[in-house]
Amino acid sequence: MSTSKPIVGYWDFRGLGQPVRSLLAYAGVDFTDKRYSRADGKGQEWLNEKFNLGFDFPNLPYLIDGNVKLTQTLAILRYLARKYKLDGANEAEKNAIAVLEQQVTDLNVALFKTIFDPNFETVKVEYLKNLPDSLKQISNFIGSKQFSVGPNVTYVDFWLYEYLIKVKLFAPEAFNQFPNLGAFVTRLETQPKLAAWLKKQGPQKFVGFGPFQAEY
Repeated sequence: MSTSKPIVGYWDFRGLGQPVRSLLAYAGVDFTDKRYSRADGKGQEWLNEKFNLGFDFPNLPYLIDGNVKLTQTLAILRYLARKYKLDGANEAEKNAIAVLEQQVTDLNVALFKTIFDPNFETVKVEYLKNLPDSLKQISNFIGSKQFSVGPNVTYVDFWLYEYLIKVKLFAPEAFNQFPNLGAFVTRLETQPKLAAWLKKQGPQKFVGFGPFQAEY
């Protein structure tokens, strides 16, 4: 088995790479955080390597872990969850994880369609109108649990966390209606190894373009 450090490749902002980075940090894994610049507007640094790294479907984010080479955020998260026992303690948790993963995926799609719509100011109104109902469902799902599906951290927590951080930044009034979501965010980001890594990283950009430009 290879003893080399895992490599996570993604752009030099949070985006779809951040849940992978956060999971590894939480698990105490020493990994190489390979960040590609988009300063030239094209991402040429990535394009120069894209088809030379041996991936079946070259894309960002990617993970190289010994002989394992994966792309796609959720595929990477599931692999790491199996490796580090973050995939649910029983069948009920595994089922809940699968459902929540897809729900958060849908919510992410809706958010990014809004963020990058050319008619942002117009579509934002409708999005914000519907957002509390979506957050209420997530809030009810979590209830009084410590983490999203039970008493222990699972990989879907990092997927949900990154979505909620974006919502907190984009629509704080809606987010603040649901205290248990805020408590979940705080509980996860104060886990010792993850907290130390986040502190070391400092504020990081979500995106480098579009009307939603922020650091958190």
